[in-house]
Amino acid sequence: MTKSVLVPVADGSEEIEVVAVVDLLRRAGAEVTVAAVSEQHEVTMSRGVKLVADALLADLAEQAFDLIVLPGGMPGAERLRDSRPLTIMLHDQAASDRSLAAICAAPAVVLQHHGLLAGRRATCHPQFSPELDADVHSSDRVVVDGNLVTSRGPGTALEFALALVALLYDEQTARAVAAPLLLPE
Repeated sequence: MTKSVLVPVADGSEEIEVVAVVDLLRRAGAEVTVAAVSEQHEVTMSRGVKLVADALLADLAEQAFDLIVLPGGMPGAERLRDSRPLTIMLHDQAASDRSLAAICAAPAVVLQHHGLLAGRRATCHPQFSPELDADVHSSDRVVVDGNLVTSRGPGTALEFALALVALLYDEQTARAVAAPLLLPE
């Protein structure tokens, strides 16, 4: 069954976190929509890479997704945090017990800020760890807590994306997607 995934982006989002997630989830068979939180499709990522979003978030506000994935990067994460339509979608996602994921600054800057980590374990970029509540914080590279997946940053982007494949599908699908990425033993 095809799974639907939303990856919201903003000027300043971290490109490797966006592209790794989109690429590996699409390889697994997910229908991934990259949506700009701004009023234009073209987004300038944190390292100057220009990305053209599939849609504008405002046009998707009433749509439900199996998974919403928040990339980090600054000030991209702040722009995601400040997007009212995205905030509503995130709260609806959590209330409907659908999956959420965030990497780098986004777990602290977006999810913690909006009260979406209560009672959960999460990780984030070490620079933002102090912003996570002590009972939430983990120093693991990727943390899966039920239907919530968080990760530390650009260096963990592939692990994070593979954890999302396993969450949406299964471990076998994640191994199949990872196969060309793994080094021979």
